Amino acid sequence: MNELAQTAKTEALFNPLSPDYIRDPYPSYERLRTTDPMHLTPFGAYVASRHAEVTLVLRDKRFGKDFVDRTSRRYGPEIMQEPVFRSMRHWMLQQDPPDHTRLRGLVVKAFTARRVEDMRPRIQQIVDETLDRIIDQGRMDLIEDYAFRLPVTIICDMLGIPEDHREVFFTSSRNGGRLLDPVPLSRAEIDEANAANLEAQAYFQQLFELRRRDPGDDLTTQLVQAEENGSKLSNEELTGNIILLFGAGHETTVNLIGNGLLALHRNPDQLALLKADPALITNAVEEFLRYDSSVQMTGRVALEDIELGGKKIPKGESVLCLLGSANRDPAVYRDRPDHLDITRPNVRPVSFGGGIHFCLGAQLARIEAEVAIATLLRRIPDLKLDNAENPQWRPTFVLRGLSALPASW
Repeated sequence: MNELAQTAKTEALFNPLSPDYIRDPYPSYERLRTTDPMHLTPFGAYVASRHAEVTLVLRDKRFGKDFVDRTSRRYGPEIMQEPVFRSMRHWMLQQDPPDHTRLRGLVVKAFTARRVEDMRPRIQQIVDETLDRIIDQGRMDLIEDYAFRLPVTIICDMLGIPEDHREVFFTSSRNGGRLLDPVPLSRAEIDEANAANLEAQAYFQQLFELRRRDPGDDLTTQLVQAEENGSKLSNEELTGNIILLFGAGHETTVNLIGNGLLALHRNPDQLALLKADPALITNAVEEFLRYDSSVQMTGRVALEDIELGGKKIPKGESVLCLLGSANRDPAVYRDRPDHLDITRPNVRPVSFGGGIHFCLGAQLARIEAEVAIATLLRRIPDLKLDNAENPQWRPTFVLRGLSALPASW
């Protein structure tokens, strides 16, 4: 009886794929922070929910990724034969030094503050062209018709994907986020992920051949040339990291724009404030990141026995860092952390991670969200959401975002 009661209590504390959690995880986060801030889940990982432990794990060199061992412990050693996991093992996001250092060094120049800021006119152009096409219709889905097109176009630009190849990327499925969730995938989900991964590999192999024959000023050309140098990149690393860059280059930004627009329309006072003073947009985007992060969690593995938050974490165990919970920790945000306040001072969300894995595209995502949201409010000031109270959330936990957000004007 005690064991059953304990299981029920455990599931209630952290059940990330339940409909209630997907709709609104924040009440559960508050319970975790106050009752069990280093919580051991039924599937064996520890969950850090307070800002102090989350930021320590992200920056402490005693924690790493250890992807192959971590995944093998979860699914069994044969899992690394599955195409999608074989590809993921080469992602820089899943690597520890020295491989992480080498891989990140090859792409970091494309994301410098100067280069990203220079992209602002192109970002504005895409947003304006998108609105020009839609504005006379009087309605749209803010996710598919608006938030999605901007970051997909920008990452296609950066990767040198030709214009006539792009339509498939605008219409392709957005189911990849399930791969990152802490709940293990079913056989059917692994099969679906394998099929999508093999399709992506096939396309990018064609793109590599194109860029070998016809080099451009883009990231793919840069990485193909690094591969040809032999010592810097293998073909598997090239393919895996292009797939990562494409996914990471748009998924989180789509969600940032969508979650930010939803938060504004659920808080009409903040919407009115931003319309009255568009210069608040930069701080508003930081607050959107804090208030409802498009990435809710990231994980690390203990590389040695560690004591953290009053719990002993044995070497090899996973710690799941709840970024969305840390962003609302009253120990850091003392003034109503569960309220949206676009004028909030000293907003420093952990939504982009931390330490050596801090998101490469953080500044690009911020600028895309700034331009997309500010332009929409300026050009369609009377826009109304069809259903702000009960919108359609994607059925994933780590990547938090809406599958649709219909609006009219």
